[in-house]
Amino acid sequence: MPDDDDLFYDSLEVRAMEDRDHAAVTALPGLLRHALENAPGMAGQLSRIDPDRITSFAALAEVPVLRKSYLIELQRTAPPFAGLNATPLAQIAKVFASPGPIFEPEGTRPDYWRFARAMYAAGFRAGDLVHNTFAYHLTPGGSMMENGARALGCPVIPAGTGQTDLQLQVIGRLRPSAFAGTPSFLRALLERGRSEGLRIDCFRHALVSGEAFPQALADELSTEFGIDAYQCYATSDIGLIAYETPAREGLVIDEGVLVEVVRPGTGSPAALGEVGEVVVTTFNPDYPLIRFATGDLSAIMPGQSPCGRTNRRLRGWLGRADQSTKVKGMFVHPSQVAAVAGRHREIGRTRLVVERHDNRDEMTLFCEADGPGDGLAAAIAQSLQAVTGLRGRVTLVGAGELANDGKVIDDRREH
Repeated sequence: MPDDDDLFYDSLEVRAMEDRDHAAVTALPGLLRHALENAPGMAGQLSRIDPDRITSFAALAEVPVLRKSYLIELQRTAPPFAGLNATPLAQIAKVFASPGPIFEPEGTRPDYWRFARAMYAAGFRAGDLVHNTFAYHLTPGGSMMENGARALGCPVIPAGTGQTDLQLQVIGRLRPSAFAGTPSFLRALLERGRSEGLRIDCFRHALVSGEAFPQALADELSTEFGIDAYQCYATSDIGLIAYETPAREGLVIDEGVLVEVVRPGTGSPAALGEVGEVVVTTFNPDYPLIRFATGDLSAIMPGQSPCGRTNRRLRGWLGRADQSTKVKGMFVHPSQVAAVAGRHREIGRTRLVVERHDNRDEMTLFCEADGPGDGLAAAIAQSLQAVTGLRGRVTLVGAGELANDGKVIDDRREH
């Protein structure tokens, strides 16, 4: 546990980037061998992978991504965890069920989900009484925050969701100094308490997640209620991925995961600053998910955080990567658009726009290219039909003309 006077949770946060990268790539072969030897469900994803060759980020990109939709199907055939758990079920502490349903294990290690680091950055310290309003029923949110708080030496009020009146009574009597939950519920508690003249001026720190947290709301919580609130990015499968710091410039990636941003529909790394899908490898010996595609869009920010932490930063949540849509009764997926682009090295970023004119679905594939290309548009149109089974127009645009927002399929029809 860190000392209260320390600015950082531990020395891992401030090590040189080269040292962090070296530690990660050095650990990758052992992680893959551990997964293959102890998690039989990993055989499909890693069947053609030699763990000893995965000693760089470029080599890691050769490992197929594991998509959540695929995970759901795997768990249906081999419950509860599709054999992806490297620790036997009998030694697992808890089993959660998230919408899908997708089942997630919680091991017995302290701070299993690694939330203490994010809480420390948000100002939580040993002895703070934490009012935890994340759900405790089936989903892991409540347990994630509680484990992190306990690792810091913080007692927890397991408030969960709902029962606003009772929660306000508890807050008034126990005067917790820290809050964990969604930003909207924090605001609802504060406004309800203020309108009823209750004592709700006890919170000094908050870690929020699960919703958008605009800077305007952070400023409002600070000026009107004296609360320093910070956000974090996590998933029920991985746990903590990245967290906000007092610098409030992006989200610093957690030390327990390796994060890539890939072009939607592919496993290919995106360029620095390019919006793409967040793919995470977790060094979790109980549940070693490797190149897990979260379905979320973000981008790696250039440079280092002014707070002094040296890990890479995400811009935050920028939307969903799964942009599949149905055209003329047939599904079109981002991976198909990527497959079309992969047939033509002359083009860069692509975007498929779907519209409806005169009650007919029409699609146009916009492609960035250095020049018009002799017959290039016609060749791409042929590839588009071959891959999707649908006809569409192709429009070539200049390099950099398409927005850097991670959108591969833009469905503009009114549904």
